[in-house]
Amino acid sequence: MSNPNVKPATGKLGIMVVGLGAVSTTFMTGVMMARKGLAKPVGSMTQYDKIRVGRGENKKYLHYKDIVPLAKLDDIVFAAWDVYPANAYESAINAEVLKEKDIEPVKDELLKIKPLKAAFDKNYAKRLDGDNVKQCKDRWDMMEQVREDIRNFKKETGVDRVVVLWAASTEIYVAPDKNVHYKLDQLEAAMKANDVDHISPSMCYAYAALKEGCPFIMGAPNTTVDIPAMWQLSDETKVPIAGKDFKTGQTLVKSGFAPIIGARMLGMSGWFSTNILGNRDGLVLDEPANFRTKEVSKLSTLESILVAEDQPDLYSDIFHKVRINYYPPRNDNKEGWDNIDIFGWMGYPMQIKINFLCRDSILAAPLCLDLCLLMDLAHRAGRYGTQRFLSFFLKSPQHDYTVDEVPVNHLFQQHTMLKNAIREMGGYEADEEID
Repeated sequence: MSNPNVKPATGKLGIMVVGLGAVSTTFMTGVMMARKGLAKPVGSMTQYDKIRVGRGENKKYLHYKDIVPLAKLDDIVFAAWDVYPANAYESAINAEVLKEKDIEPVKDELLKIKPLKAAFDKNYAKRLDGDNVKQCKDRWDMMEQVREDIRNFKKETGVDRVVVLWAASTEIYVAPDKNVHYKLDQLEAAMKANDVDHISPSMCYAYAALKEGCPFIMGAPNTTVDIPAMWQLSDETKVPIAGKDFKTGQTLVKSGFAPIIGARMLGMSGWFSTNILGNRDGLVLDEPANFRTKEVSKLSTLESILVAEDQPDLYSDIFHKVRINYYPPRNDNKEGWDNIDIFGWMGYPMQIKINFLCRDSILAAPLCLDLCLLMDLAHRAGRYGTQRFLSFFLKSPQHDYTVDEVPVNHLFQQHTMLKNAIREMGGYEADEEID
């Protein structure tokens, strides 16, 4: 079965990544190695997951590509922006995530990816000191220069479609402002007036991408496409958006483990999460204003899974704390500790400890692939606005807070939303319910 309303994935798919650091070079190298048959894209739903379609005797379990027209790994063409001038090969070596033997076979391809000058404002990431940066008159000019980059990339490579993925640093926290971020004309006026306090560089990338007809994915916790003005632009341009913040390690554990507590009707008095990590991500998050952005994202998960109003005896007094500590010796090998204080029968206390020694970029790379392929699919299926079905991949799924919408953070409910959307786009019935 196929859905005639979904355009086929003809030609090449350009993936333009903001940030050419550990995550994006691991993503690029893995895709290049996988298409040579030298590595396996483990962790990628689009490459491995199977979904049931049909019921009863018509029941089949199919890979995504057999349900919907997905772009193939061979069709992907990469480009990137970064504040540092190092090409993708140098950057992959410097990141020290992958061993040299897993980079060398695709060295020639990686060498060709030289980062475009970044649209950057040091006030948004004080710890970064790169000089591969655009000179911009104002935020509007910054956005126009990004648009030009996208047009040039299309012209030079001949790609059919482009997806823009933010895999750069966490910016300082920007609180949504009703006078700037709620209406598109106000946002545009602020860009033209060079309102640098309310208009972040990431907003310029997102605005530029949407205007150029490219789906935009926010992989950091930045305030970017989760504002009403961007929803309006997404509706006007009919281009999908998704975000925010890749769900890789600790929050993945939280969104999958909290449902166990809830399903067994156990109580919770506290959840303390702490992380140590090195790499550029840790460096940037060592700045309190940048950490604030991340903290807001990480804190939102638990409360929508263990809902105090639904079970006041069990969840009305949870003390939830999240910490991130910059620790250079670990580099990309992040370690997360979770201490969970629960209580059971007659209120007797118990504890659960989870220690996840994860590799941040190894977990993020398959998410990058899945988000890009599925956003490209969504666009060809005529979907636009916030793609809630991609919540599975995101720590802080976008939602309409102006009408008090609560995002779905429960991992298994998110998986159901993902499967239903794939079924629907494949012309099948979206037949699983979320209770």
